[in-house]
Amino acid sequence: MITRSYLSVAALALFFVSGSDAQYPMLDKVAAKVVQKYEQSTCDQLLAKRSQPKSPEEQQVVEFLRKDPARREAFLNRVAAPIANKMFECGLIP
Repeated sequence: MITRSYLSVAALALFFVSGSDAQYPMLDKVAAKVVQKYEQSTCDQLLAKRSQPKSPEEQQVVEFLRKDPARREAFLNRVAAPIANKMFECGLIP
């Protein structure tokens, strides 16, 4: 399950990624950890997490990604398929 403290670290890492980089090495590391958390979580853990409200840190990360389309695209390109596959396996998406 993705922990609140992990998301705090993710938020900080995303804020410190330089916008001038052609690639985002810190973002790559954060994305890899997010994917790893989903892959290691059970379906029950993911279902429980889904019903919880977003923490302030999670909201901060979402807002940061909303404001920076390039980083959002890079992040989503790295995490979307593994997360969607896990959610499909768990019956969380059709």
